[in-house]
Amino acid sequence: MTVPRAVTSPADDLVPAEGGVHETFEVEPPYVPDAEALQHLAKYEDRFLDRELSWLRFNLRLLGMAEDESLPLLERVRSLAFFASNLDEFFMVRVAGLKRRMAAGMAVRAASGLMPRDILEAIWTRTTEQMQRHATFFRDDIVPALSAAGIDLVRWEDLDREEQKFAKRFFKDRVFPVLTPLAVDPAHPFPYISGLSLNMAVLVRNPKTGKEHFARVKVPPTFSRFVALGNQRFVPLEDVIGEHLKRLFPGMEVLQVHTFRVTRNEDLEVEEDDAENLLQALEKELLRRRFGPPVRLEVEETITSQVLELLTSELGISPQEVVRVPGPLDLRGLHDIADLPREDLKYPAFVPITHGNLTEVESASPIDVFEAARRHDVLLHHPYDSFATSVQRFLEQAAADPHVLAIKQTLYRTSGDSPIIDALVDAAESGKQVLALIEIKARFDESANIRWARKLEHAGCHVVYGQVGLKTHCKLAMVVRDEPEGIRRYTHIGTGNYNPKTARSYEDLGLITTNEAIGEDVANLFNNLSGYSRKPSYDQLLVAPDSVRDGLVARIHDEITHHRAGRPAGIRMKANSIVDEATIDALYLAAQEGVPVQLLVRGICALRPGVPGLSESIEVRSILGRFLEHSRVFWFDNGGEPEAWIGSADLMHRNLDRRVEVLVKLPGADSIAQVERLLDLAFDPDTRAWLLHRDGSWELNDGKVHLQESLIETHRRRA
Repeated sequence: MTVPRAVTSPADDLVPAEGGVHETFEVEPPYVPDAEALQHLAKYEDRFLDRELSWLRFNLRLLGMAEDESLPLLERVRSLAFFASNLDEFFMVRVAGLKRRMAAGMAVRAASGLMPRDILEAIWTRTTEQMQRHATFFRDDIVPALSAAGIDLVRWEDLDREEQKFAKRFFKDRVFPVLTPLAVDPAHPFPYISGLSLNMAVLVRNPKTGKEHFARVKVPPTFSRFVALGNQRFVPLEDVIGEHLKRLFPGMEVLQVHTFRVTRNEDLEVEEDDAENLLQALEKELLRRRFGPPVRLEVEETITSQVLELLTSELGISPQEVVRVPGPLDLRGLHDIADLPREDLKYPAFVPITHGNLTEVESASPIDVFEAARRHDVLLHHPYDSFATSVQRFLEQAAADPHVLAIKQTLYRTSGDSPIIDALVDAAESGKQVLALIEIKARFDESANIRWARKLEHAGCHVVYGQVGLKTHCKLAMVVRDEPEGIRRYTHIGTGNYNPKTARSYEDLGLITTNEAIGEDVANLFNNLSGYSRKPSYDQLLVAPDSVRDGLVARIHDEITHHRAGRPAGIRMKANSIVDEATIDALYLAAQEGVPVQLLVRGICALRPGVPGLSESIEVRSILGRFLEHSRVFWFDNGGEPEAWIGSADLMHRNLDRRVEVLVKLPGADSIAQVERLLDLAFDPDTRAWLLHRDGSWELNDGKVHLQESLIETHRRRA
């Protein structure tokens, strides 16, 4: 069949005629799955792994890092802290969401085939096992290892006399004035227990009447979780408080003291259509978040049944939602221990370097990002490439440059003392047009983003909050500059947030380019987000919720077409999570045709690799290390003319249906080659990685190459 070239199909092989004029040519019709292929897929009713249970397996891999004796000790300690905070968020959001759907009568079967009640039961079984393993490993392995390294985490009974005197003074001078014991009796109702706070359940007795009373003492979060005694010795704050409770209850006998912790539903729900002012509606919802229903009660394993029954009764917690673990509770505080100045127990120091394309124009004056971008595209790889001398410098230079007319930027999360915010403020105060599209619904960063929004508004920036019903998650910045040749757009599109702090620990990609087609697309998208423009499609971008899923599925289908025609075909994807069933089914169809598929997934993966007849040509890997693998990359062999996309979208329903996400097609051969080298190293059999099995379990291979350490060494040599 002879057809004209279709500009929207990445599979088309363009054959130029003489004189440079394109002519029609013979191509295969695009692949469309037929009824037989779809019926074959449907036979595999259990082809999707459960997303919640897959997430728990991700956190188990994180715990595996803590248990890995080849890693520096304080990095293992930090992994324990991350495990704890990750599990907190899982309960606050995912478990709370399951319970809410069940209570609302929306208990529909998940793609994995499991009902919410089945998932909850599996969650409780696995999380209880994981929390026990986490707490026991800390007590039995990490504490002795720290002690051998000269860092002692001790309990009160281990303190010598001088340390006890020091702790007593610390309690008297600093802690005691802050504490507020709350009694429980007919005149004093059971107090509200805030989510994730550490509390002490105290049972006291009146020696005159013999009557017992219950009281709650909150461990103040204003102090460090572990009290420093000197000489790198630390004792839990609750131990210090518990030893001096008689000062809080003079004249009473202290019978029992037990620590406990409540996790609450803290996922926000804002009806945007009904909110006249989204900012005010969100502020009210943030206040209500503190009073969400409890979803988990953590107690020390030594708690008595008497006190536990009182807690469960007053909190409305079922026995299944109680987790008993060895103390101390709340090991998020181990971040303070991991931050100790013991460089001998951490990864070797690594200082990001300036990207090579930017150093070409470096001189005594600061780097000129504009000049570098005019010469060639700059594909940044953080944290190996410095964020400060690239993206941050790009925006600071734009704010100070008198030739810059406008800056437009999306902000999802940023740091507390953000130079990005300061640059936008400076730009607005100097008279430039500044548009800041702030996502104030970024989970657990809502309060900070509200502050940034107000600060920018006061400086004269145009602040908008995106579109109703959608979170704006894309990472875009555009600078409009007046130059002798005319107006030029400089665009940055990234996979990570404009956050200088996380840019030092998150692995991300970002493109700085003057490509006119990309600049035109980004300008149209900003107009769409800030006004009433409704451009349905873009030339160099895929934009969710309209075209990311369909665009990726179409390109997966095109790889099938290439494979059938004997041309090079292959698919590689790197993401934080892969859950979307439509995309997974497209990958299954490609695998059934024999197309090689390689997936690098840090977190959740609902795809089952290696299933006979379904996914034998699919390999799934996960890499964890000193940096958090965060970039999203979508690679297609495309018949021998490789195509690579980067952007903000993971393959999850929320990203593809309920967020504004952007993928950009890398425009230059150098950038595509750079991504290819990264993927080649990640999928090298000698690279250390976790491998996913068809049953959903993960196994660590014995690869000798560490991806991140190898990239660090490459950048050191370049420096």
